[in-house]
Amino acid sequence: MLKHGNRFDVDGYVTGFGNPDWKRTHSAATLTAPAVLDVLEGGATCVGKTIMDEMAYCINGENIHYGTPTNPCAPDRVPGGSSSGSAVAVGAGLVDFSLGSDTGGSVRVPASYCGILGFRPSHDAISTSGVIPMAQSFDTVGWFARDPAVLNRVGRVLLHLPNVNPVRPSQIFIPEDCFSLSSIPSARTTGVLIKSIEKLFGGSILKHVNLGDYVKEKVPSSHHFMAKGNDHAYNIPSLAALSSSMRLLQRYEFKKNHAEWITTVNPNLGPRLSERIWDAVRSPEENIGIYRSVQTELRAALTDLLKDEGILVLPTVPGDPPKLQMDLASLEVFRARAFSLLSIAGVSGFCQVSIPLGMHNNLPVSISLLAKHGSDAFLLNLVEALYDTIQEEAGFAEKFTN
Repeated sequence: MLKHGNRFDVDGYVTGFGNPDWKRTHSAATLTAPAVLDVLEGGATCVGKTIMDEMAYCINGENIHYGTPTNPCAPDRVPGGSSSGSAVAVGAGLVDFSLGSDTGGSVRVPASYCGILGFRPSHDAISTSGVIPMAQSFDTVGWFARDPAVLNRVGRVLLHLPNVNPVRPSQIFIPEDCFSLSSIPSARTTGVLIKSIEKLFGGSILKHVNLGDYVKEKVPSSHHFMAKGNDHAYNIPSLAALSSSMRLLQRYEFKKNHAEWITTVNPNLGPRLSERIWDAVRSPEENIGIYRSVQTELRAALTDLLKDEGILVLPTVPGDPPKLQMDLASLEVFRARAFSLLSIAGVSGFCQVSIPLGMHNNLPVSISLLAKHGSDAFLLNLVEALYDTIQEEAGFAEKFTN
């Protein structure tokens, strides 16, 4: 059984996009999104649509109109968004898997917060036809599952992949600078993964790297955004620059897609979202050539680093799920660090999976694996091969560190 976010068209139903005024001013869809059709034809049963952040413009998962889905791992914390309801449905055991959209992190973040698996595929690997656009340069159709075999099976249906034998990773890169952004102890994240890799593949494939320095050297166009992305001492300047370029291009494309509707309808938007959405609508026209250069350079740089069977390990998010209605100043600091991590896959178009690592201080912990564009089958197989060992090591770490 599956559910999917209210950004996917289903024939005969209005696609609500998380906002009552959007639903009120749009007609029912006349076609079903190909991604939904694919999983239905693959044997799934659709049992409903789920709540999401308004217009997919947030990673918290809070919605003042329809209510905030309750995080099954931590009821006093946000579930993550924008695909909040889809993640909660899987995390609560209501369905076997669900579909969500991931533009800036909207599958990876709620997967992390709800303690489940979440997969963002390579950009353009799955049709986004019939999915309301947010920012087409980054929009992807992702999915959630509790079981890695289900995650893999759904991926093969959506990506139209044949069954292939798992391939041993050639190198696994651990960027210590990225993990310095996380408030979770390394024993609960990289420590768990390193022990799992050593058990299954041996320690010789583990490599340590400073990703910020690598990006600064290999992505010269990112220097244009360095000042904009380096406003806070808690961040890595080159990765903050990636985040800045991603968020500015998202804003540009969101405006192109939705400014006319927003200015015409003047929709009732949640107070925490309204300012950001109107800022996007009122933003000046941009020369997007520099954004495209950052994308091209980052994809080439990471492809050169990872090659065919390399993996980059990342924190999915920089810490614990934020509390419901967290103060805006603290939330903005957290968001800035989060987007420095999330933008790596977003800007490069690489595939990424968030893997749960149990609980720390009664809150969910996760880690992410990222592979080069087009390596989705390799990454899905690797998750399935690693998962049981990772959970065993996470259990040991949880026992001795909580």
